[in-house]
Amino acid sequence: MKKNIALVGFMGSGKSAVGKALSRKLGMIFIDLDEAIVEREHRSINDIFVKEGEPYFRKIEKGVIKEMSQREGLVIACGGGVVLDKDNMANLKRNGVVVYLEASPEVIFERTKNYTHRPLLNVDDPKKQIEDILRARIPFYSQADYAIDTSKSTIDEVVDKILEILRT
Repeated sequence: MKKNIALVGFMGSGKSAVGKALSRKLGMIFIDLDEAIVEREHRSINDIFVKEGEPYFRKIEKGVIKEMSQREGLVIACGGGVVLDKDNMANLKRNGVVVYLEASPEVIFERTKNYTHRPLLNVDDPKKQIEDILRARIPFYSQADYAIDTSKSTIDEVVDKILEILRT
């Protein structure tokens, strides 16, 4: 497949796990956008947020997305906030299909409750933070080409659903 497949959704929705499995099945290259940023910046996402702030992180993220969107045959696991920038979505769609992996706030909380490397969840009430951010981002996530609920599905089941979408 020449087109890219971009997976968007909140942290803990399964983007990286599904992306890796999907890329293996399709023989495509897997790119974790956050890992690409860490590699480029030579420091953690948390460190970037703490020292430079979210606007700086989003600027770097935008540049990496623009570069990736000019390539072919990639499965890209995007950071949760990628959808907030209309240029990011336009670039991802230009040479690809965007799939929103959604999950309920409860499932996201369970999947992420032990994360210490996620700056947006390092707050007193992470469950409320998840609900608030998710509520604000849903209109942006809905701009994806397709949506798949990962709350009660295995990685393989989600991969199969994506493959079914791609065949149509």
